[in-house]
Amino acid sequence: MTIHTTHPFLEPEGDRDPVRRLRGRLGSTVSLWTAGVDEGGRAGLTVSSWLVAGGEPGRVLALLDPDADLTDVLLETGRGVLQLLSWAERDLADAFAGTAPAPGGPWRMATWTPTDHGPRLAQAGTWASLEVETDVEVGWSRLVTCRLVEVVVGDERDPLVHRRGRYQPPAG
Repeated sequence: MTIHTTHPFLEPEGDRDPVRRLRGRLGSTVSLWTAGVDEGGRAGLTVSSWLVAGGEPGRVLALLDPDADLTDVLLETGRGVLQLLSWAERDLADAFAGTAPAPGGPWRMATWTPTDHGPRLAQAGTWASLEVETDVEVGWSRLVTCRLVEVVVGDERDPLVHRRGRYQPPAG
């Protein structure tokens, strides 16, 4: 992978898109979204632009890349899985984001548990099964609203947090 001199992270901060700079100051826990039930049709994407809305049922809203395979598979099947990533899984996050090499593909970097909503990271302590409710174009993204079908909340173990274009190391 080569970063060209026109790469946005090489520009002086004051010259960067102010919307991206504002978004970068909103730290968020990194999640991995997966969809598809067969090995050839599954897709995954690292997502940090998302939030949870309380209610009955609860919902998750995410801004997804409209060109990502995950977005296509999630919208086609209407189902997916989100799992929270830990500090130790930052290489997996980069592989699914497409920002780091993954020889043999990112699916080989971890163990997966098949579910009827998509593959679930076997070691994920916190995860949820999702069903798509709506999706609309918002800016350069797809705003996808999903119903939370099943939610498992485990112990928080050094959550992977993304802020200002970098992962933040665990406090300690």
